[in-house]
Amino acid sequence: TAIHIAPEAPDKPSRGRKPSPQFLFDARDEFGIDLARSYMIGDKRIDLQCGWNAGVRKSILVRTGYGANTERESAGTLDDALIVDDVMAAARWILADAANL
Repeated sequence: TAIHIAPEAPDKPSRGRKPSPQFLFDARDEFGIDLARSYMIGDKRIDLQCGWNAGVRKSILVRTGYGANTERESAGTLDDALIVDDVMAAARWILADAANL
């Protein structure tokens, strides 16, 4: 188990703040994670960008939280993302997709 944080204030430079994939790279190195076979789930565009920057298999936007607003504001620009209603729908999709790897 590990917790990766960016302790700097949001307006300060940080190697670990999204959309930088550094915390995903740190987790990859610590746990031997294959990012190309991993998924990023989030409710903001910056979450998706972090996943794309890390080279994950798929970045997934959930419509819960800020997700519905993100979807509206980013209309037509999320072609590389999967958009689902909630985390449960994302989990179901991931399980089905991972079965084909």
